[in-house]
Amino acid sequence: MKRASRGFSLLEVLVAFVILALVLAVLMRIFSGALRNIGAAEGYSQAVAIAESKLAAIGVDTPLVEGVVADSENDYAWQIAVQREDTAAPELEGVQPTELYRVEVTVSWGANPATRSVRFVTLRAAPGAAI
Repeated sequence: MKRASRGFSLLEVLVAFVILALVLAVLMRIFSGALRNIGAAEGYSQAVAIAESKLAAIGVDTPLVEGVVADSENDYAWQIAVQREDTAAPELEGVQPTELYRVEVTVSWGANPATRSVRFVTLRAAPGAAI
């Protein structure tokens, strides 16, 4: 007469543990990659906020003059470069002449700042010298 087996054999339990370990290893790798991406996205968001605030302040809070200014705050280093653009705009009667300035803001961060950075470039108009 055949005896009915109850429970799992040792081999079945070992195979189940091996499968579980492989699945957990894959899940841990996926979650750690997601956490790295979240950290990178947070860094980019903060850098963009700093760059936008610096761009908004140029010509309003700080004068629009040619040159390079660099500084850092927290783990973020920023640089603002202002350069006059040569434009051949026609002179119009009754219109105040304007000059265009190229404003470039670069924000870097991280352990190696050269690897993570954002750069914004825009043109700003300023009143020109009357001729």
